[in-house]
Amino acid sequence: MSQPTAQGSREAAKAALRKQAIETPSWAYGNSGTRFKVFAQPGVPRTPEEKLDDAARVHAHTGVAPTVALHIPWDRVDDYAALAAHARERGLRLGAVNANVFQEDDYRLGSVCHPDPRVRRKALDHLLECVDIMDATGSRDLKLWFSDGTNYPGQDDIRDRQDRLAQALSAVYDRLGDDQRLLLEYKLFEPAFYTTDVPDWGTAYAHCLRLGEKATVCVDTGHHAPGTNIEFIVAFLLREGRLGAFDFNSRFYADDDLMVGAADPFQLFRIMYEVVRGGGLSQGVAFMLDQCHNIEPKIPAIIRSVLNVQEATAKALLVDRAALGAAQREGDVLGANAVLMDAFSTDVRPLLAELREELGLDPDPVAAYARSGWAEKIVTERVG
Repeated sequence: MSQPTAQGSREAAKAALRKQAIETPSWAYGNSGTRFKVFAQPGVPRTPEEKLDDAARVHAHTGVAPTVALHIPWDRVDDYAALAAHARERGLRLGAVNANVFQEDDYRLGSVCHPDPRVRRKALDHLLECVDIMDATGSRDLKLWFSDGTNYPGQDDIRDRQDRLAQALSAVYDRLGDDQRLLLEYKLFEPAFYTTDVPDWGTAYAHCLRLGEKATVCVDTGHHAPGTNIEFIVAFLLREGRLGAFDFNSRFYADDDLMVGAADPFQLFRIMYEVVRGGGLSQGVAFMLDQCHNIEPKIPAIIRSVLNVQEATAKALLVDRAALGAAQREGDVLGANAVLMDAFSTDVRPLLAELREELGLDPDPVAAYARSGWAEKIVTERVG
């Protein structure tokens, strides 16, 4: 049996974990809900600046959440350079800019794939506006998710919609700066139920190939059919150099947007092993959360989610790669599986606590936040 917790492996794992960064989403700090009800919580942010203040608390206690993703228009402000300065003052940077072309009446039949050229132009203008915002904030990534699709056979021409999509993506791609990227996200279904215009990783990958090297795929872990082998998708895209980012969350049934690792921590471990195996920790892959905390307290839930990604990564780093490779070459099916299971079964919480202490942090971020008084402070101050 392999020894995944040998001292050399521990130190190498800690060295890699020191460099890991997990991006938190601005929208996760605000009120959210289901299609039935939004459950308001006291103390939630009222402005983008207050969202950054909360994100700074997550980073202060975990040490690995230095960037915050924006969502436009939810985070629209008059001065984006000032917003970026607000983030820097709190030890943060602004991360991916997420476009929103799904919440207006004009988009009932789609946005960039809409049959009406006026609506397509409106959607494209918003995407280009988001690139302008990236210029002001210093953000690297533009993340695009389209709710575009159809509900009924014959509703629109499937091939024409792909042409419209490709045309819009090309216009956005041409607007990107040299150090900026396009992340194309996909989703199997919802809100469209017959066809979705970017339903899977293959469709996203094909469009990215046509666009060029600055276009990469974003894998949302909740956007697949039940039983999909997500780690295979991750391995393939890493091999092709086209995995740009993750949107981490957890699901039981569909796009549940639950805390990452909550439903299937073994799946998260398998995904992170492929990331480690494929060099994803050093290839610029963005590790982002995309979650809705509808009934649980926002900041503790985000801290817990960051820790879940850390723990899965630590276990993946402790896989005895030499023993695994030897078992695979020998055709030792059970032996190879046992190497992975050894690492997954390792309790990495002491290792991570040790790492945090070395970084000058409390070894228990959740408890440290509870003692900080921040939750009580924002409930008192954020009224109205």
